[in-house]
Amino acid sequence: MSDGPAARLQQLFEGRRLTPTQRRIAHSMVRRAADVPFLSSVELAELAGVSQPSVTRFAVALGFDGYPALRRHLREVVPAAAPEEGEDEYNEYQQAVQAEIENLRHLAGLLADPAPVEEAGRLLAASRPLPVLGLRAASSQARGFAYFAAKVHPDVRLLDEGGSMLVDRIDAARRAGASALLCFALPRHPREVVDALAYARSVGLRVVTVADSAFAPVARHSDLLIPAAVGTGLAFDTACAPMLLGRVLLEAMCDDLPDAQARLEEFDAGAAGRGLFVE
Repeated sequence: MSDGPAARLQQLFEGRRLTPTQRRIAHSMVRRAADVPFLSSVELAELAGVSQPSVTRFAVALGFDGYPALRRHLREVVPAAAPEEGEDEYNEYQQAVQAEIENLRHLAGLLADPAPVEEAGRLLAASRPLPVLGLRAASSQARGFAYFAAKVHPDVRLLDEGGSMLVDRIDAARRAGASALLCFALPRHPREVVDALAYARSVGLRVVTVADSAFAPVARHSDLLIPAAVGTGLAFDTACAPMLLGRVLLEAMCDDLPDAQARLEEFDAGAAGRGLFVE
């Protein structure tokens, strides 16, 4: 990703858990990256369509004493490098894509050491059954993993609904022989997920977690946490890196399932016989 004003602002917000109002301010700042260091708090509030106190609270949430301190910081870092050719032509949607590309680069760097993923693959392959947990924003990640994992793993149990039965389902998996649980945990983090992981560990399950940060609230209840950042440039988070990390974990799990290839071939043969897919 280029290192122009918009990119430098994205780095300032990266990893911050912002409220919807604060995200709106950040979004407006990225759109007007070259002008923001020279705007007053009132002007920025008008640009974002929020109140002036919201701008002050936003600056404090970023770790500054107030908006003047944030503006001084922006004047130091935002204009420090000239934009690369074409960057000023990026619209807000392209900037979101560029931010996700950077998240994928970070994930690629993390995977230079394959040991954590390989360990996770062994834990997941050995667990029979294998519960896969993901609630709210993370439910689609859990569901996607469980869909593909079921093609190679003999017993995958998707836990994508909360409520009083969640602990019951974790208990049932443990009684059936589960030794590990895979969790996808993305912001905003439901308290229910944190409580479920604490309970899972209390009954002897090893917890493997894909989270947006190594400092996510679920970290203290995870035996093995592998981070994959989410994009925060749009109104709602984007999760390309967590999705890709889920597929990487699938690959590692397949490597530790000796009959994985045979199961895939059996599925393909059955699908062809049923005319399941249109080629």
